[in-house]
Amino acid sequence: MAAGTTRFCAGIVSTARHVSIELKMADYSNKLYQQLEQETGVQTGYMKTGSISLAQTQDRLISLKRIASSLNVMGIPCEIITPKQVAQLHPLINIHDLVGAMYVPEDALVSSANVSLALATAASRNGVQIHERTSVSHVLIQKGRVTGVETDRGKIQCQYFVNCAGQWAYELGHSGDEPVSIPLHACEHFYLLTHPLKEPLASSVPTIVDLDGRIYIRNWQGGILSGGFEKNPKPLFTEGRNQLEIQNLQEDWDHFEPLLSALLRRMPDLEALQIMQLVNCPESFTPDMRCIMGESPTVRGYFVLAGMNSAGISYGGGAGKYLAEWMVNGYPSENVWPLDLKRFGTLQSSRTFLRHRVMEVMPLMCDLKVPRWDFQTGRQLRTSPLYDRLDAQGARWMEKHGFERVKYFVPPGKDLLDLDQSKTFYKPDWFDIVGSEVKCCKEAVCVIDMSSFTKFEISSTGDQALESLQYLFSNDLDVPVGHVVHTGMLNEKGGYENDCSIARLSKRSFFMISPTDQQVHCWAWLKNRLPNDSNLTMEDVTWKYTALNLIGPRAVDVLSELSYAPITPEHFPSLFCKEMSVGYANGIRVMSITHTGEPGFMLYIPIEYALHVYNEVMNMGQKYGIRNAGYYALRSLRIEKFFAFWGQDLDAFTTPMECGREFQVKLDKGMQFVGQEALLEQKQNGVYKRFTMFILEDHDTDMDLWPWWGEPIFRNGRYVGKTTSSAYSYTLERHVCLGFVHHFDEKTGEELVVTTDFINQGEYEIDIAGQRFQAKAKLYPFSSLFTHRRRKDEVELSGYQRE
Repeated sequence: MAAGTTRFCAGIVSTARHVSIELKMADYSNKLYQQLEQETGVQTGYMKTGSISLAQTQDRLISLKRIASSLNVMGIPCEIITPKQVAQLHPLINIHDLVGAMYVPEDALVSSANVSLALATAASRNGVQIHERTSVSHVLIQKGRVTGVETDRGKIQCQYFVNCAGQWAYELGHSGDEPVSIPLHACEHFYLLTHPLKEPLASSVPTIVDLDGRIYIRNWQGGILSGGFEKNPKPLFTEGRNQLEIQNLQEDWDHFEPLLSALLRRMPDLEALQIMQLVNCPESFTPDMRCIMGESPTVRGYFVLAGMNSAGISYGGGAGKYLAEWMVNGYPSENVWPLDLKRFGTLQSSRTFLRHRVMEVMPLMCDLKVPRWDFQTGRQLRTSPLYDRLDAQGARWMEKHGFERVKYFVPPGKDLLDLDQSKTFYKPDWFDIVGSEVKCCKEAVCVIDMSSFTKFEISSTGDQALESLQYLFSNDLDVPVGHVVHTGMLNEKGGYENDCSIARLSKRSFFMISPTDQQVHCWAWLKNRLPNDSNLTMEDVTWKYTALNLIGPRAVDVLSELSYAPITPEHFPSLFCKEMSVGYANGIRVMSITHTGEPGFMLYIPIEYALHVYNEVMNMGQKYGIRNAGYYALRSLRIEKFFAFWGQDLDAFTTPMECGREFQVKLDKGMQFVGQEALLEQKQNGVYKRFTMFILEDHDTDMDLWPWWGEPIFRNGRYVGKTTSSAYSYTLERHVCLGFVHHFDEKTGEELVVTTDFINQGEYEIDIAGQRFQAKAKLYPFSSLFTHRRRKDEVELSGYQRE
């Protein structure tokens, strides 16, 4: 029982998490462990000690204040305290270098092996059979479904299999009839145990998390247990060695020395401490520091729960709950997309990639994470054919789903290194650069390489493609050839599994464009739901096309001159798609859509023509003031136009009715589609949350902390929701936040219908790291003509701008 890392883990249950779903999992775990002893009779060692996260810098304190805001609105007691208060709560802590701390009084300690035993006891009483010291050698799969497992004691038939093998999950994933890719890698993880102090530590003394010192310290039988996340981690088990149980690995005092020094600086009275043992156990980490859960995209009934990044005891209870819901109901009760296995592709499973990435990830557990930070390892994995050309012109890169995308372009003469190191919660160094790119998009023409978008072609010999897609998508796809439809791919609850644009290429073929990180998820969703018909084909053509977004009022001039074809609005209306030649290149799919609400075109270019078309566009565009732009400019443009993006604003729990997209749903067409019943119900009964735009009123862009996403929204002083994305609007010269507003009954806390009046009649504030800023709420986007001089006027559109 508990033969994995759990057996050796530090047993700290901490709710202080940046990611909302991880915070909820940890909170559920804490509440579960609290009652386990009573329910099972097994002692779990549960002790509510509280935790104190220390800050040695102002930036660290801001990071803690952001977490504290999230904890407080979720009803988890939490406060920002002074160094003196730290000393009162924990007398052995050296506070001379602290600027503050965060105190979470309900965080706890448990004996992790005993928690495992209690859970197993409860499971056994409910009819679960547990076979200890049994190894699984093979997962049996037939017709893409799990049918059983082979063990060293014989076969077990099953419909569901959960791979929660921790550091061995990778190997086990490859041991089935069809391999399941689970990207994680183990590193050595050290902590020391001491004999009791002369004056034994009280069992209720709070756990200390010193992120700047890279260590944690907890009471352990009157002494202490202290470990951390060193800057130079040691990956292990790369050769796929397998064993039934984790053994304590070799001590390495030289390697642990920086963490020991940090401990002695933080608790100087420990000099005469008697050390009992240096524990070294493996801990598995994932490429993005978030755990992995969910169903495999390739094998039905094959679930995964692994890669806990050293927070297994904090997440265990909540993660188990969500996975159980997923298996029983087909979906969990919360949006777990940030943890879904399908956020990764097989490309992130290369042994070399994982080894290098986890060596970066483990130190990052303690590093300060400011908004928009990027991983440095495992880069340049997927690139557009234009990568080198753009890089030479000053492109600064970020990565999404392994694909390199441009953030912005550093103009000649700017200090590149200086910009790369600008990490801040305040106004960033790229502010003016992105501003000039936005200005060019609005006044002239810009080119953004958007090749990372997921692209599928779906076609059939008869009407199968149309019939299937009509059922799986919420908007009407039976449009004339050459038209582009913006539509959601909804689940049974009416929530967005995907938000995409579909062009009808011919009577029987469709071209579908989805967000970058939809490549695996969307493919699996469609594969599992499209009829198994040899006359119906779906092909992932993401790599076949380079996508250039030509944005701005002069885009039409550039394209006209390059194609010798009339592309005025009469000949080329909005949401239209046609194949044309651009320069010498033929077969370019041109769509009158920009994903920003600005005029312009998307060019889908067969990959071999990419460089030629790009060069032609840039040369022809010189006289129209053309320049390159990046995703930060795109983000600013789409947010000020009130455009929701999947994965940021939209998720599997958001319906078209809740985000003002009723016009993209064919409810009145008399056609059956997935999610229809849920939407009809919402139409009749009203919605319980509404997507709303907020313009910050009393916020100083130069001096105040910036909103990024996840900030609590208050209406008339009461918490009503969180922001999902935000950006500075260079047009309005103010910050714009997007987010969902809920309506809770003040007495019962029950959710009520959110009406237009409810939104319009409230006074709003956005909480940024504990400081509240007044905000103006809007249910419709501002006109793009809106300027600084006229910004006090109430200029509204009569409806949503349609791309």
